[in-house]
Amino acid sequence: MRTLGVEEEFLIVDPYNGAPLPLAADLLRLEDPGREPVDATAHPTLTAELHQEQLEVITRPHSSLSGLADEIVAGRAFADSLARSAGARIVALATSPLALVPHPTSTDRYDALLVKYALTAREQLTCGLHVHVSVGADEEGVAILDRIRAWLPPLIALSSNSPFWHGADSGYASFRTQAWNRWSTAGPTEVFGSAQAYHALIADLSGTGVVVSPDFDARLSARHPTVEIRVSDVCLDPRDTVLIAALVRALAETAAREWRAGTEPDPVPAIVLRQAAWQASRWGLAGDLLHPETHRPVPARRAITALQNHVRAALDDAGDATHVEESLQRILRDGTGASRQRRAYERRGLLADVVSEAIAITHGLPAEDARRVERLLVSDRGAGAARGDSHRTPISL
Repeated sequence: MRTLGVEEEFLIVDPYNGAPLPLAADLLRLEDPGREPVDATAHPTLTAELHQEQLEVITRPHSSLSGLADEIVAGRAFADSLARSAGARIVALATSPLALVPHPTSTDRYDALLVKYALTAREQLTCGLHVHVSVGADEEGVAILDRIRAWLPPLIALSSNSPFWHGADSGYASFRTQAWNRWSTAGPTEVFGSAQAYHALIADLSGTGVVVSPDFDARLSARHPTVEIRVSDVCLDPRDTVLIAALVRALAETAAREWRAGTEPDPVPAIVLRQAAWQASRWGLAGDLLHPETHRPVPARRAITALQNHVRAALDDAGDATHVEESLQRILRDGTGASRQRRAYERRGLLADVVSEAIAITHGLPAEDARRVERLLVSDRGAGAARGDSHRTPISL
């Protein structure tokens, strides 16, 4: 059984108006290594990201989806407990619905990125989901990378959770994908063919002086014996995170089996795969996707079914098939994070409503709880204004 783990990036927001807050350094200072975590069986790792409005939560490797799911929920709760102590909340939004100017995190690495990439880095307040799956060696890892390329765009569609950008509806289901692709090495890669060719390309890119680290859609991890899949938005619903992780593990296992059987990778050019990613970013599950085998437009449901059929044997062997089937049906019925954000906005035309409902869904609460809190916040704001209050304690879910 291949192990799997995830890295989730979150926004730190004001629970009153939904604006991102530059509190990452403060929250990390609040983290006490001796403090009992929310779930005593899970020990989430928290780290800073490029901007102070973000916080990343990293799970341990897991063999079972149930263990991973428990730690995802515990990690979100632990990060949120720190945010609450500072009057903020943690929310799983891949871009901020409200416009802002982010505050960079000052480290040698991030300072270098900001100097080199200028506006691209300064505006890059985006939150992704990275899935790590264990591999035996680099040769197997590169064989997997070569064989999963065409199957990644459906993951963009399923995880799409960033329709708003700079205070407006972007028209995209995953605008994070568009913003991310401004990095110089972002996007799909050509077939590598071998670990030697992979490492030679990494060396050549480093030699250009442009690349700090490659931002491929999928790559070998520099720190762990894993392949790292990086195409997904952070998922609004924690159950969607588990689904994406299960599909990524099944894709990796299916690709490894193809490699051992001598099946050659699909030679489709990277520029065609970029169109598939663009289409998934634009429409999510609300329009056509490119079929991962024919690379022609088909209804989104058909492309998702093709993905499910492609990895069915691996899902069965891992005991994940029923969970994945139920999760896919739930997303197809209830919608992606992007569609849920838009529905929240349509009720009153307020971006703050998007964030408040997203807080509830991030932590596995019914959306009605968020709407209840919205009503209390509106009432509290009005009462505070009448009293002339300058500060009020945030209402927590």
